[in-house]
Amino acid sequence: MNQYRSPAILAITLLISSFSVNASQELHRDAKGLVKQFGATLKPQLIQAMQQGGPVNAVDVCAIKAPEIARELSEQSGWNIRRVSLKNRNASAVADAWEQKVLKEFESQLAAGKPAKELERGELVDGEYRFMKAQVTTPLCLKCHGSNLAQPLHDKIKMNYPDDLALGYQAGEIRGAFSLSLKPVQP
Repeated sequence: MNQYRSPAILAITLLISSFSVNASQELHRDAKGLVKQFGATLKPQLIQAMQQGGPVNAVDVCAIKAPEIARELSEQSGWNIRRVSLKNRNASAVADAWEQKVLKEFESQLAAGKPAKELERGELVDGEYRFMKAQVTTPLCLKCHGSNLAQPLHDKIKMNYPDDLALGYQAGEIRGAFSLSLKPVQP
């Protein structure tokens, strides 16, 4: 069995307790754990790809490996796991209305001095538990999400993402977020 509590058990607990503080805390903790697992799986692959072939090689990790990681973690955990952005690169990363609102709140909180690692939010929304954790742009991210990309890299990005909007970031800006949701199981 997966290291996380069964989503069905948590969902039933959530229904029985009318979204008690304990159920909310457990869901929040599980979502944070999944985000940590996602990052711990993706980042080494991204670094290895950069070392082996530079940013052009790393595009395939984000285009192919990141969605596979999200799909595998979703299947294992029962959560819907994805990455979203206000300036998405991937068409599947378009933020819905709630995600857009939270991303804008993250930007405001970051501008007001809140530490980037604390930018997260979990709450019950329309009958499902939703959680977001901000992804802040690091110097590594700027290799593919910054300005003035070399032409071969720009061409590779356009090949994989023809409608790319995820360029021109500066270090420290919010590039997007991990977004997780879990629908309660109806008894």
